[in-house]
Amino acid sequence: MKITSIDTEVKSIALKTPFVTALRRVEAVEFVRVKVVCQNASFAYGEAPATKAITNEGIEDILTSIESVKEALQGKYPKEALQLLHEQKNIGSSAKAALDMAFVSLLAQEFGEPLYKFLGGERARELQTDITISLGTLDTMLCDAKEAYDAGINILKVKVGSDVKHAIAVISELAFELPKVKILVDANQAWSLEESLLFINAVKGIKIELIEQPVVAHDLAGLKKITLESPIPILADEAVFTLEDVIKVHEGRYADMINIKLMKCGGISKAVEILKYARAHGIRCMLGSMLEGPLSINAALHLAMAFDDVIAYIDLDSPLLYKEGSDELEFLYVGSKIIFL
Repeated sequence: MKITSIDTEVKSIALKTPFVTALRRVEAVEFVRVKVVCQNASFAYGEAPATKAITNEGIEDILTSIESVKEALQGKYPKEALQLLHEQKNIGSSAKAALDMAFVSLLAQEFGEPLYKFLGGERARELQTDITISLGTLDTMLCDAKEAYDAGINILKVKVGSDVKHAIAVISELAFELPKVKILVDANQAWSLEESLLFINAVKGIKIELIEQPVVAHDLAGLKKITLESPIPILADEAVFTLEDVIKVHEGRYADMINIKLMKCGGISKAVEILKYARAHGIRCMLGSMLEGPLSINAALHLAMAFDDVIAYIDLDSPLLYKEGSDELEFLYVGSKIIFL
């Protein structure tokens, strides 16, 4: 079952409304889809979105990376190709994730198992995702939050920006208007240490599930001080890409939780390494995503079913943000619920 071809195409999915964070504004999900075919005609797909602001990879970067390793990977068995892929030093994590996704899917096919079982899951499970409330005016964000709640979504990941007073106002109003929702605050590195502590002190008395990456990724000292002083759990996102990053953050007690994303760590196999470490060390995780296509969301959801004992929060809401539904999803989204079909 040697690999005979690796081909790519660029795809785009329009969003219902623009997706706005402290780092970027996006109106469509743009991604590279890779198809890997083997001698016996079996095939599998992987995907990687353009996330220049986070992984420093645009569409052309991903395409160039895949093209640069294609010749070395063709003619190999999927298991060999997977190992060789992660030995490559000059390609980005998202490009690796797309190829890794395809190779791992081919290995699952060899065993005749759905991906979640191949990854160690015992059975299909119902999952729950949050939905992202994009950064905007107070009124717009409250309107979006109420619309999501009315649609049956009770976990809201609220994007906030550098204006801490605005963030305080949004979270305070949202908690008052929708007291039954779970609130996750995502600052996307927008705050300083002082601003982070100001926000935390201002929202005392409000039930907040977590605060995600309040300071810039390299400011681990600031992140640690916030973690030590905050009664609200602090989640590291851009500060953790690889297993080595996770070990550093855990051993240094820089954050309470970590956000794992396939595009940051380099794919399913690398996410499994991180999740196994998290399981062994009692680390609570979020399984997150960029704005991604349906096939990479499928892969992440299979991973979530296999590691539901470690993953405390799922942020795989891209399909809820698509302008039109996708018939390529293996899961049904019903409010916050995600059901394997």
